[in-house]
Amino acid sequence: MANILVVDDELGIRDLLSEILNDEGHSVDLAENATQARAARAGTRYDLVLLDIWMPDTDGVSLLKEWATAGLLTMPVIMMSGHATIDTAVEATRIGAFSFLEKPITLQKLLKAVEQGLARNVAQPVAAVQPPAAEPATNPGYAPLPAMSAVLTGADAGPHSHQDFDLNRPLREARDDFEKAYFEFHLKREGGSMTRVAEKTGLERTHLYRKLRQLGVDLGRKRG
Repeated sequence: MANILVVDDELGIRDLLSEILNDEGHSVDLAENATQARAARAGTRYDLVLLDIWMPDTDGVSLLKEWATAGLLTMPVIMMSGHATIDTAVEATRIGAFSFLEKPITLQKLLKAVEQGLARNVAQPVAAVQPPAAEPATNPGYAPLPAMSAVLTGADAGPHSHQDFDLNRPLREARDDFEKAYFEFHLKREGGSMTRVAEKTGLERTHLYRKLRQLGVDLGRKRG
């Protein structure tokens, strides 16, 4: 699963790309302008960015140049536009864009571009500094909760509402682990009934199925 940022001022485009990429198993964040994109990039390390060229506050090429200048262009960026000229596409490529998609974007072209971009990212990984391992008792980023987690330790003693989470990690990883444990807890407590879990969590069933699949929750014996 890749972390992907979609930046586009059109709500329909954002929703469409988000749905497609979520169905492919990716985690997707959305931004409707450069301001939101800057904030998202500052808080998350993305594996890929889909960036619209024409936006109301700052255009995509300018934002791309800004990231490149600041050393933040550590991920493949795919530019998108329905009105860009060849010169604009060439300039974006010169700055550091990985590729260009012309709107309207077909499903086949989108998935191919995303696959190629992610493959490039894997082939040229950005070195990450790993913190030294530490025991939970001495690790300041580790925040144990009152009860041990039967789910995380592999014991099967029924659902537990209190669990341990290592907070000394990127936000997205910690959030994904929390959400997975949250849904597994409710699935187990509700006897695997998707209807009751949807009601309990306040999610529509279709969205719930998609979320569980995205988090890697095994639905083989949990559907109800």
